[in-house]
Amino acid sequence: MVTGAVVALSPKRPGRHPRLGTLYYRSLWVVVASAAWLAALRWPQDAYLLVLGNLSLGAATLGRTARRRRWQWRRWRWIGLHLAGMSASYILLTAFYVDNGKNLPVWRSLPHLAYWLLPSAVGLPLVARALARYHGFATRPPTHEASRAT
Repeated sequence: MVTGAVVALSPKRPGRHPRLGTLYYRSLWVVVASAAWLAALRWPQDAYLLVLGNLSLGAATLGRTARRRRWQWRRWRWIGLHLAGMSASYILLTAFYVDNGKNLPVWRSLPHLAYWLLPSAVGLPLVARALARYHGFATRPPTHEASRAT
């Protein structure tokens, strides 16, 4: 969770952002593997951990692949796909709070529904702000070089 926050808040240039982004992505694989293990141990109660973990990993894979391949999809440019995928991945880690909120100092005093809603309530406005910073990311026609790559 900390790595994802540092990546999201770091300047988007070579160095810290891609290096920590790779660490976040690899760590997410560990989280999904542990979610699979927990779900196997207590299937009915922890099945949602596996579902949300896989959705998070899928979104991160979409975002990472869009950046690495500089995908253009319909009118979406790679930066929008990267931003949306990685942000959705981070927000989907809500399962961590749902499962562990009762053990976390600040979270334990909140109602259970807040475990599900608070990460999205905080994350979605930040995503909207980031998308607005790159206004037109989805509407600009691809450059000649970018259109050859697709």
